[in-house]
Amino acid sequence: MSEPESPAAAAGLVVGEDGLARCPWGLSTPDYVAYHDTEWGRPVHGDDALFERICLEAFQSGLSWITILRRREGFRAAFRGFAIDEVAAFTDADRERLLGDPGIIRNRAKIDASIANAAAAQEVRKTYDGGLDALVWSFAPDAATRPAPRTAADVPATTPESAALAKDLKKRGFRFVGPTTAYALMQACGLVNDHLAGCSAR
Repeated sequence: MSEPESPAAAAGLVVGEDGLARCPWGLSTPDYVAYHDTEWGRPVHGDDALFERICLEAFQSGLSWITILRRREGFRAAFRGFAIDEVAAFTDADRERLLGDPGIIRNRAKIDASIANAAAAQEVRKTYDGGLDALVWSFAPDAATRPAPRTAADVPATTPESAALAKDLKKRGFRFVGPTTAYALMQACGLVNDHLAGCSAR
C-alpha cells in the first residue's frame, strides 16, 4: 500500500530540503529558487524598473524564462541598466553593438522593440500622470476578487486586465506586448499574486 500523498503534493506544491513548500516551478533550478522566493510576485515600482521588465518579457517571447533570467545581468549591461532616457537615445551603432553582444538574446526585432518601447515610455511620462509606473499599476485587479490559485491549472495565461493593459500599451506605441506577455509582466511585478495557496512565498 502506497503512502498517502502529502497536502503539499496534492496541491501541486514541491517541498525543498529546507522544508519550504513552493510553486511547482520554484525548485527546478537554483536560479528559479532565488527568483521564486525573493522576486516573482513581489511589487515592482519605478518607471525604469518596469521598463526593464517589459523589455525582458518581450525578449522571453517564444523562449523559456530561465533563458532570460540567466542573461539578465548581460541585458542590464547592454541596455545601460534599462534607463529609459538612455535606451531611447540608442543609435544604429547601438543596434549593431547589441546584435553582436553574446550576453543577450540577439534578435533584431526584439532589440528594435526595446528601443521603440523606451521612446514610448518617454511619451507616457509626458502624457500620463505618474508615468509608466502609474499606468501599469492602474491595471492591477482588486486582490480581494482573486482567490489564491490552488493548483497550477488555476493560474490563467491571460486575463481581461492583461488584455486591457496590452491594448493600452500597444496604443501608446509599445511592441511585443500581447495579452500573454502582459500577464507574465503582471505576475512578475506583483500586480497579481499567483503563488499557489500554501506556497511559502505567497
